[in-house]
Amino acid sequence: MSTSTSTKVPLITLIGPPNSGKTTLFNILSGKNYKTVNYPGSTVEYYTSKFQPKYNIKAELLDSPGIVSLLPESIDEKVTIESLYSHPRLGIPDLIVSTIDACQLSRHLLLPMQLISSGFKVIIVITMTDLLSKRGLRVSENKLSDELKCDVVVVNGRSKQGVEKLIEVINTNLSAIKKSDKRNIIPYSTLHDKKDLVTTFAEIESIVDRVYEPIISHSGDKINLKSANSELKVLQNDFTNNGFSPDQLTLKIDRILLHRFWGILIFLLVMGMIFTSIFWLAQPLMNLVDELFANLNTLVIENFDQGWFTFLVSDGIISGTGSVLVYVPQIIILFLILGLLEDTGYLARGAMLIDKPLSKIGLNGRSFVPMLSGFACAIPAMIAARTIPNRKERLFTIFIIPLMSCSARLPVYALLIAYLIPRDKPWLGGILLGGIYLFSTVSSIVVAWIINKFSKRIFNDDSSSSFILELPSYKIPKLSSVISHTYNSSKEYILRAGPMILGFSLVLWFLTFFPNINPVVESAGLTTEQIQNLERAERLEHSFAADLGKVIQPFMTPIGMDWRIGVSLISAFAAREVFVSSLALTFKVTSEDDEESSTLLTSLRNAKIEATGEKLFTVATSTGLIVFFIFALQCLSTVAVSKKETGSWKIPLLQVFIFTSVAYLMTFITVNGLRFFGIQ
Repeated sequence: MSTSTSTKVPLITLIGPPNSGKTTLFNILSGKNYKTVNYPGSTVEYYTSKFQPKYNIKAELLDSPGIVSLLPESIDEKVTIESLYSHPRLGIPDLIVSTIDACQLSRHLLLPMQLISSGFKVIIVITMTDLLSKRGLRVSENKLSDELKCDVVVVNGRSKQGVEKLIEVINTNLSAIKKSDKRNIIPYSTLHDKKDLVTTFAEIESIVDRVYEPIISHSGDKINLKSANSELKVLQNDFTNNGFSPDQLTLKIDRILLHRFWGILIFLLVMGMIFTSIFWLAQPLMNLVDELFANLNTLVIENFDQGWFTFLVSDGIISGTGSVLVYVPQIIILFLILGLLEDTGYLARGAMLIDKPLSKIGLNGRSFVPMLSGFACAIPAMIAARTIPNRKERLFTIFIIPLMSCSARLPVYALLIAYLIPRDKPWLGGILLGGIYLFSTVSSIVVAWIINKFSKRIFNDDSSSSFILELPSYKIPKLSSVISHTYNSSKEYILRAGPMILGFSLVLWFLTFFPNINPVVESAGLTTEQIQNLERAERLEHSFAADLGKVIQPFMTPIGMDWRIGVSLISAFAAREVFVSSLALTFKVTSEDDEESSTLLTSLRNAKIEATGEKLFTVATSTGLIVFFIFALQCLSTVAVSKKETGSWKIPLLQVFIFTSVAYLMTFITVNGLRFFGIQ
């Protein structure tokens, strides 16, 4: 197809295989001043930014998702490639910067060769040259440039060596582009198909043989060319056949971490340490945030008239949002630890370790990263499942992702764990939290195994595929990158959950406050605070929330709970985080504790079943609530994304029905089972 390159601002697209240093280069050129947008009709993320001012390049820079060729194997690759050729807003790139790993030339050269043959203007950037340098080897930029008829630059992402030369080459190419020119950009799939790959790879191997060369010693020592050539052959065999960098330290570590027994044991210990750290390290900060909101609440109540607006601010806004923000430190620690593990290369090993167990339930290691992402948030996890080429495995992965205990469940777990453990032993909370996540994972595998038996009927497909993964070398995490990722992820969580939590807190406050705005109670011989507590209890008893809760009371009684918990559970179907703020509204207003009425936990400890006067929150009911949240799908956004990713309402509706039913059944068994054994 023929198209014009005329755009207001030149577009430069960074493209390359995964783990080729593409995003590192993007961050260097942009100064990490990027914004996230979406492809039309999908939610595959990419980043756009301007160049840093010091580079003096007036162009838009785009970092696209990693692909290995222009022949797509999965949905996300197809969307990336289609958008490369025809994007309604950004258009066709004026210039493509294609990153390739110096140690993976035999695989990585395929993509830039396809781009060149399609008519794109391409600059090749060679990265990851450290290993070759240690062996006294390098890639000849001039030879590779002559072979492919395009500019080639070597860039070191850590030292930033070669960046200035890349800037010069980009400027030269942009100056040479005439906006009035017409270029014929032809989709690669119309020129070639997979049958031509054998010929293409043979051509690539021939090029690779010619571009590797020994580094000339400045000391004047003679070079043993025979030894150097032998070294090159060993390198090429290692890189092209095995997919491993010949890093002896990495191989030694992998002998332990990928061991069939010790590897699994270490993996479980690492996961256990993660969840223990989340609870233990965050506790001091959580106490600080909790105290801050409690003092703010007291300040409002003591300095304003006791009218409906004061209650709106104190009970609706401050208590509602504060009861969730108190758990942000735990969420930050979760994202930080996962970021560190990802940067070291350990998460890729986790995919290898989990491949065999997943194969027993109809999945493979490709599902590991989406499932692991589900521990942060189900929405990006479902999007990440696009990388799975097999349709049945992709739909199956999306189906079970809501069973992963996402960060939105963390505030609920933390609150109920705090109720269950002694106040002077917070380390027990970490162990219990780790146990919850382990139980959640094992339960999801069991549920997935059962669902797999009906995969033909649910997904209209029962095919399977094999799993091959290129393991990266172990690396020391770049702390600035991990902190930046943690900040952005935590900020996204707060901005996404905050408005929804505030909105539902206000709605629930309205339901608990109206229509009995001015309740009448017996006040003889009572203090002002006691009168206020009675008024709040009377107001709640005759509120809209009470009317709704009493409708669902028959469903709550068998699991040892009352209508107030029922109202909070219903509100949590919008977003799980809302459950905590709902409890803050429904139970704080009925607290009769004079000394610590500002804390939600104290209110829960004092809550009683209205009909019998027995304690409402016990070990049995609190454990039952934890079990309910492990299984239930309580997030409308997740349901919407599930529908979008699967293309119909069949799977999301099945998810809601199956997981909610399982959650209620398991809660019933848990509560009544514990009571049967004398645990109230």
